[in-house]
Amino acid sequence: MQTILIVEDNIDIHDLIKEVLEKAKYKVLDSYSGTEALMVLERKQVDLILLDLMLPGLNGEEIVKKIKDIPIIVISAKISAEDKVNVLLNGANDYITKPFSTEELLARIQVQLRIKEGRRENKILVYKDMVLDETNHAICIQEKQIHLTKTEFAILKQLLLNPKQVVTKSKLLELIGQDTLDGDENSLKVHISNIRKKIRKITEEEYIESVWGIGFKIHE
Repeated sequence: MQTILIVEDNIDIHDLIKEVLEKAKYKVLDSYSGTEALMVLERKQVDLILLDLMLPGLNGEEIVKKIKDIPIIVISAKISAEDKVNVLLNGANDYITKPFSTEELLARIQVQLRIKEGRRENKILVYKDMVLDETNHAICIQEKQIHLTKTEFAILKQLLLNPKQVVTKSKLLELIGQDTLDGDENSLKVHISNIRKKIRKITEEEYIESVWGIGFKIHE
């Protein structure tokens, strides 16, 4: 059974989410403040976090910056594009505004848990006519191999692990690791450009899309 931590100080909303999750057969852990959430995470194994931003004590934005390797879906009354972009750039995986549909919430939870599971299990990633073989460190398009550096391979792998969503620049840098990728956005752009050039030697189809101000995604 997968475990989800709810970090929400509004008791009515908290109880509603908890009821929906338990009916969907998730194990639920409760937290009503940012500080309490960190204490729970020190003691318990969690698969996903549902996080409000306006919390007593440590707020949601601060929590996002502290948590690594656990998917975070922000559920907030803050609706401005600036709020959403800031939270996503700082490491959140998804953002839902209040009021929200419980059906949509469950769907987004399933997506994030599938992505997390895929990162653990997938050794071969396939998108259209591109095949990435992690075990053999090989990438083929139309059955023709393209030769990427270790850094380029790591970038493309992370994009393919998240084919339906934007991977933020900060998240991409964090996931790849400082030992694999130069730690600044300019070098990231150079690596993306190099990947595109190598792909275009085989096909004119676009595989990587830039999302201005946020990051990159696989072109649909």
